[in-house]
Amino acid sequence: MKKQGANNGATTAFLISTPESGVDSIAITYALLDPIMTVARPLAAFATALVAGFGENIFNRPKNRIEFPAATACQIDNCCDDIDCPTEVNIAHHTFFEKVKSGLRFAVTEIWADLAVWFFIGIVLAGLIMVMVPDDIIATFLGGGINSMLLMLVIGVPLYICATASTPIAAALILKGVSPGTALIFLLVGPATNITSLAVVVGLLGKRATALYLVSIVVVSVLCGLALDAFYSGMDISARAVVGQTAEVIPNWLQIASTLILVSISLKPLWNAASNKMRTQFENCNGSDICSGTGCGCSSD
Repeated sequence: MKKQGANNGATTAFLISTPESGVDSIAITYALLDPIMTVARPLAAFATALVAGFGENIFNRPKNRIEFPAATACQIDNCCDDIDCPTEVNIAHHTFFEKVKSGLRFAVTEIWADLAVWFFIGIVLAGLIMVMVPDDIIATFLGGGINSMLLMLVIGVPLYICATASTPIAAALILKGVSPGTALIFLLVGPATNITSLAVVVGLLGKRATALYLVSIVVVSVLCGLALDAFYSGMDISARAVVGQTAEVIPNWLQIASTLILVSISLKPLWNAASNKMRTQFENCNGSDICSGTGCGCSSD
């Protein structure tokens, strides 16, 4: 986007809003948390991106925008380029059924392949938190208030985790006594900030823009967290009691069928991820037939 002419404000807003929210993370939030968090999460992401984008354009005036022609290539199978094929011809190449089929194939194969590993990592981490972390420790340090949110910022800002994996972890934290506002901060700062992404932002936008990027996320996240805690308190709603209760409206047979479908479409991406990991580990041996230590994956022979 930056190379195509987008100013720093638009690029910053994109860098914040994209990892913090999406159709996938909103759906998982509804399933694992509750409707209030489902609405609060994208609204908070929107507010954070808006503040950072406007702030960047105010303090760093955008230059003249460069106009680029819109691409009109066929989105189904690239059967038509954007040079010799006008849009009115392009859109008639495929039937509605073919377009729906292509979209579903993209969702099940490519999109879920990117999400599956992180989703199951989040499930495993959430299970470990439920079993290993005492309730009283969580309630004492992350039970609510500005101090809990500042502590969550210290935990979440350098942490490398995606929006999908952070959702089951947030659900486990709420069940352990974390306030919904503190959990919202984790959902916002975890995906949007980590050491690696901040280094990339410095190289792309510069140090001043990166500082504004980080400050906007921190300040708006805390304000949204405080507002969310006040809303739950004002409505006399226990986040701990309603987490995951939206599943009750779904019949048991449909839950089982959906679980089986989810597991079946996850087997291939999980296997591919494990295979790539083992292949990388094997390549680190540099093709040597002799292992001088452990960890290469080579046999003792």
